[in-house]
Amino acid sequence: MTHEQHSDHERGRGPGRRALIGAAALGAGVTVLGGAGPAAAGEHGPGSGHVPVHPLPVPTVVGHRGASGYRPEHTLGSYQLALDLGADVIEQDVVPTRDGHLVCRHEPEIGGTTDVADHPEFASRRTTKTIDGVATTGWFTEDFTLAELKTLRAVERLPAQRQHNTVYNGHWEVPTFEEVLRWADEQGRRRGKAVWLHVETKHPTYFRGIGLGLEERLAVLLRRFGRDKRDSPLFLQSFEPGSLQRLGALGLRNPKVFLLDAAGTRPYDLAVAGDPRTVADLVTPAGLRWIAGFAQGIGPTLNLIIPRDADGRLGEPTSLVRDAHKAGLILHPFTMRNENSFLPADFRVGTDPNAYGDAFGAFRVYFEQGVDGIFSDNCDTALLARAEFLGRK
Repeated sequence: MTHEQHSDHERGRGPGRRALIGAAALGAGVTVLGGAGPAAAGEHGPGSGHVPVHPLPVPTVVGHRGASGYRPEHTLGSYQLALDLGADVIEQDVVPTRDGHLVCRHEPEIGGTTDVADHPEFASRRTTKTIDGVATTGWFTEDFTLAELKTLRAVERLPAQRQHNTVYNGHWEVPTFEEVLRWADEQGRRRGKAVWLHVETKHPTYFRGIGLGLEERLAVLLRRFGRDKRDSPLFLQSFEPGSLQRLGALGLRNPKVFLLDAAGTRPYDLAVAGDPRTVADLVTPAGLRWIAGFAQGIGPTLNLIIPRDADGRLGEPTSLVRDAHKAGLILHPFTMRNENSFLPADFRVGTDPNAYGDAFGAFRVYFEQGVDGIFSDNCDTALLARAEFLGRK
């Protein structure tokens, strides 16, 4: 599943939130990952347990695939711009090549994010595959060696909506995750401050089934770069709980965030295992306590926090933020974008779906729910919205 297939990722200061993030910590701009609830007590779960304080502002702004509102996603150009704009954390999605390298693409299908269709030498590799039960036609990273992928160039994924981004088509390669780790370390040295990453394993059950398991490869790289510890500046995330559990069993102590799609969907590994639980079951207090046994946070679609009605308008907030905090979990929901077509109808401006709406108004509503962070394609907007929300204009 994708962040697009997954529905688009009170000042909420109740007792649950205070137990998670004290007033002094908020004042200091620090978030506590984990806390004194079941997550802290669940030492038996892989990767569970108390996670120390990290110096990240609250709410944390995660550059979704970099600065994908302004540059082709998952390129070093997009990551660099997100960092330069001030994003607290920068997201990568990892998928494998045929020869086992991890590269950064939102999906293994690369027809929409590279110029592969312009390469006649790869025309015969266009095919249809079923991934997580969904048939998709195109070109797939697992059918290319890394050397072959490096002959391609990245392009804008949403050219009709973000025509201004197409000027950057062809300027960057598909980066390997190892290259991103080297880039992050170098940027950290230059800035004197660690560069935080938020790394997602994509379709882990599918890739394990074709002999290209993601978790072991990811563990090797994180250990090599010293980013495998509880206090390492790196989150691990997945839509499949089994992937996060496997990462924990491999000894990766990083804070883990379980991504949650729409209420009626099922994580794919649960579906394969015959586990009937849906996301609706997992966001109950009992489900959240189960998640706290192997993760320190959740990344729900924004609609799980405030549902939208048939007209796309916001309804009444759910109890998810309060319940997750009570279970000792942070929340990094997805995804805020500035364009009208992605915003709740309450915040659309004019009739052009590609024009910017009142993103600041939408950010304010979500921040008021007490979320600990948010994924955004437009991290500069998110950062200013946070500053205004916190009264630091």
